Amino acid sequence: MTDETSVNSPVSAPLEAPALLAERPEWIVISKPAGWHTVARSGASAGADEGASIIPTVEEWLRTQRPEHAAIPEAGIVHRLDLGTSGCLVAARSVEAYERLRAAVGSAAGARKTYLALAVSGIAEVGSFRYYFVSRHKGSRKVTVATEGGAPECGRCRWQVQKRLVDGIHDLVEVELVGRGRRHQIRAGLAHLGYPLAGDALYGGSTTVHTHPALHAWRVEIDGEQVECPADARFTG
Repeated sequence: MTDETSVNSPVSAPLEAPALLAERPEWIVISKPAGWHTVARSGASAGADEGASIIPTVEEWLRTQRPEHAAIPEAGIVHRLDLGTSGCLVAARSVEAYERLRAAVGSAAGARKTYLALAVSGIAEVGSFRYYFVSRHKGSRKVTVATEGGAPECGRCRWQVQKRLVDGIHDLVEVELVGRGRRHQIRAGLAHLGYPLAGDALYGGSTTVHTHPALHAWRVEIDGEQVECPADARFTG
C-alpha cells in the first residue's frame, strides 16, 4: 500500500464530507476530502499528533453511514491516503472482498491508481522513477529515498505533465503508481528528483498557498472498471 496517513501539521476538521463515487456488489469507491484521516488512529500513533483526536476519519464515517461495514476490518478500507490527499478510496463490502482487494490494490493484476500532483515547475513532460523507500528519519515522518535496496522497499511511478500552470511555479502532473506503492512514494520520489509538491513542507515544498501536500487520487481501476474523482480547486490554477 501507499500514502499512509501522515501530516505536516494539524489540519482543522473540514466541512466537506466524504461522498460515494461508485457502488458494486463487492466494493465501493469513496471521495475522501483533504483533511480527513483514512482510518482511526490508535494508541501512541494517535497521541503523536497534536489535535489528531478531533480530525475526522473515513473509517468512522463509513461505520456511521453504512453500518454493514462495521463487521469488516477498518470498515473495509483496503488502502490509505495521507491526511492532505483527496480522492478515490476503495472499501470492500465483505470480509472476503476485503482480503481479496487488499492483495489486489496496486498489483499488476489488481487495482491501478493514478494521481494528480502539483509539483514544482520544470519537471520533464514524461518520465518515470524507480526508487527504494527504506526508512524514516529518526524523529521525523519523512522517508528516505535510495537508488538501491530490497524488493519490498521498491516503488515505481510513471508521470506525464497535464498542464504548466500560469503561475509559472507549479506543474499539474499525472502520476501512475506501477505495482504496489510505498509510503509517501509520490511525495518523496518527486522531491528526490527536485520537484516537491506544493504545500509539502516535509519534503521541501512551499506552503505559501497550500497548507498540505497538493496530491489527489484522481482515478482507480478495479476489477476492470475505472472510477474517477473530480479534482478540487487546488488543481485548477
